[in-house]
Amino acid sequence: MKALCRDCFWTGEDAARRCPACGSPRVLAHDELSGLAIAHMDCDAFYATVEKRDRPELRDRPVIVGGGKRGVVTTCCYIARISGVRSAMPMFKALKACPEAVVIKPDFAKYKFESQRIFGMVGELTPLVQTLSLDEAWLDLSGTERLHGAPPALTLARLQARIEAETGLTVSIGLAPNKFLAKIASDLDKPRGFSVIGGAEARAFLAPRPVGLLPGVGPAMVASLEKAGYRTIGQLALANVKDLAERWGAHGLRLADLAHGRDSRAVNPNEGRKGISAETTFNNDLAALSDLEDMLAPLCEKVARQARRAGVAGRVVTLKLRTTDFRIVTRRRTIPVATQTAKTLFAVGRELLAREADGRFWRLIGIGIADLVEAEVATADFFAGDERRALAGEKTLDAIRARFGPTAVTSGRILKATAARKDD
Repeated sequence: MKALCRDCFWTGEDAARRCPACGSPRVLAHDELSGLAIAHMDCDAFYATVEKRDRPELRDRPVIVGGGKRGVVTTCCYIARISGVRSAMPMFKALKACPEAVVIKPDFAKYKFESQRIFGMVGELTPLVQTLSLDEAWLDLSGTERLHGAPPALTLARLQARIEAETGLTVSIGLAPNKFLAKIASDLDKPRGFSVIGGAEARAFLAPRPVGLLPGVGPAMVASLEKAGYRTIGQLALANVKDLAERWGAHGLRLADLAHGRDSRAVNPNEGRKGISAETTFNNDLAALSDLEDMLAPLCEKVARQARRAGVAGRVVTLKLRTTDFRIVTRRRTIPVATQTAKTLFAVGRELLAREADGRFWRLIGIGIADLVEAEVATADFFAGDERRALAGEKTLDAIRARFGPTAVTSGRILKATAARKDD
């Protein structure tokens, strides 16, 4: 099989501009189509698409999902993107670029429900699903041909159609020999896309593209690579591997592999989430430590509850602040005993915050945990006595809230912070 129709699922050896069975132009053709099994699936503008599905009158209008005027864009539809709106853009800039946009506050409970529906379908096809977020995942369909009576490409095309038919939402799929190339492929033809990058063409495909396309290459690394003469992935592929290793160590070796389209990482469904975090944007910029602490406290409770529900604890506490000119400041601390309690989170976050509360004004604060471990591992630590006692108390509060409502028990500091955010 070198070609398939994404509408009627015809398969054949000859690629044509239109399907010979149904006449559809959505024919996927590639010489390696029947032999590839690693895919990346990404829901198209997920939050915005959910909102448009539920409000059909918004179908042809630009939609931004995000906070108020002082917030940032969580995501936006493709119509808004044409005007230059992007995720994480300050809301005032987004509305300046697209003043006719409809702004909707995010409803994460709804998005999580839809995500579970979609990935429930995915899980019926293969157990090898590594989720990256609510709206994207890697899949490995190796060895599923006999189970599904079709090669992975056809199975994925059927999945794509099923998701759209049953949920009213669309996804884009990238199929390739490895995770790196699959993720790139899924971005090539959005929305409702299905793209393939084969192993034979990988190096030529990557060669003209900027080094910033490579995973793990942020702005600082881009600057470092460009300073060394590597602006494109092709230039990096021609580099002496020894030189890359001497300059950038193990990361240099990793870049050499990626530049050639090589990626040995397996799709690992047991690879845990990288962290849990929560943040809030203030109605008015804040500078006083006590005011910032009031905003920090309920975020600590939120992160701790999520960690307890997920059965994980974090060895690293991360504080995030955003300045009035939108620069982000992050501070991290590794703690002796992994935590899933608000008490520990607030204590560590408060110390990190005190160092930054120097009179500057801030517009956002966030707190999170990283380097996650199973909760049982954390509480089994010999030195975890204080953490266990705090955890027992917070689990009691969880039980009370589960019975009488989320506001049944709270702290004076959190009550004060909640009152200050009533207008959010």
